[in-house]
Amino acid sequence: MSYQQPAPEQIAEILKQNKRIAVVGISDKPDRASFQVAQYMQRAGYEIIPINPRLDEVLGVKAYRSLDEVEGTIDIVNVFRRSEETPPVAKEAAKVGAKILWLQLGIHSDEAYEIAKQGGMEVVMDRCIKIDHAGLR
Repeated sequence: MSYQQPAPEQIAEILKQNKRIAVVGISDKPDRASFQVAQYMQRAGYEIIPINPRLDEVLGVKAYRSLDEVEGTIDIVNVFRRSEETPPVAKEAAKVGAKILWLQLGIHSDEAYEIAKQGGMEVVMDRCIKIDHAGLR
């Protein structure tokens, strides 16, 4: 299986139908991309679930140490981690039944892709969810 970027209409559909986003590797520093992207998505009406074991709260929302601590379904797992750190995230995302694994701009992992696909997830890699959402208007 080799990765193929979803078509623009598929990405638009993902963003229209999935409103609960777990942000893995989120920072509480306003100058960081992970914070800015999560803040943008939150303001656009998405539910943001911060995932960072070192934080208690981000953007006024309780932060969790890991995906498996989150109650309820997770639509999108939006990942801000180095490419080599994504396979364990993909395993955890599959374990909790997330629908989509989204690796941010500059992040690509064939191994994470394989794990996610085998776990029944759609995969978006090397794309910014904020840029894609902004392009929907």
